[in-house]
Amino acid sequence: MLTRPMLIAKREVASYLTRPLGWTLLAVVLALVGVLFNAVSMHRRLPTSEVLSQFFYFSTGVTMVTSIFLSMRTFAAEREHGTLVLLTTSPLSPWQLVLGKFLGAWSMLAITVLATAYIPLLVAVNGHVSLGQVVAGYTGLLLLGACTTAMGVFASSFARSQLLAGVVATAIVVVFLISWQLAKAVDPPLASVFSYAALFDTHFRPFMTGAVHLKSIVFYLSVATLFLLAAVRVLDARRWR
Repeated sequence: MLTRPMLIAKREVASYLTRPLGWTLLAVVLALVGVLFNAVSMHRRLPTSEVLSQFFYFSTGVTMVTSIFLSMRTFAAEREHGTLVLLTTSPLSPWQLVLGKFLGAWSMLAITVLATAYIPLLVAVNGHVSLGQVVAGYTGLLLLGACTTAMGVFASSFARSQLLAGVVATAIVVVFLISWQLAKAVDPPLASVFSYAALFDTHFRPFMTGAVHLKSIVFYLSVATLFLLAAVRVLDARRWR
């Protein structure tokens, strides 16, 4: 049953790696991460662990922006090119389409994110790098990326254009990012709910320091699944119109 989604994912990744767009995106991300690392960390004398924490801190922003850029085109681009009808009327079920598109966008994101591993390697040249902190940091980035990619896929499932999908996905991500601030403005038990829903403040910070918490893994996977199921429902509703 997973063969078809994997074929879709493979096609999506190939569409990036065989076109200038994918390599341009990869080059921009690597250059941006390098500039941010030089601006934030290189001019300050910090412990190696703190340098890596700073690296993973600003990498979250790059990861989220990249995931939105990749996911906003998953279905919206098909709609703009007039090929979405062919997909929705094919033997593929809505969940296979959504899962395939998601895996394709997330796989390309993973390639891009993991390519930034040259930064920890540069840090290791002049200091001791904890492998556990590096693995935990990248695990957090990939989980965060999966979550925001799913949000982008959901937005793309109903948006009429890639631009609108990007705007909607960005709005959703921002709401989840600032929910920890919203928690300060409401009373319990809503305060606990908003605090737990924070994409970065509550769940990602432990990954930056090398700690992997099961509750954070469950949170990211649950939110990603929720938005993917919502995208399935949108496609299913459109199929029967």
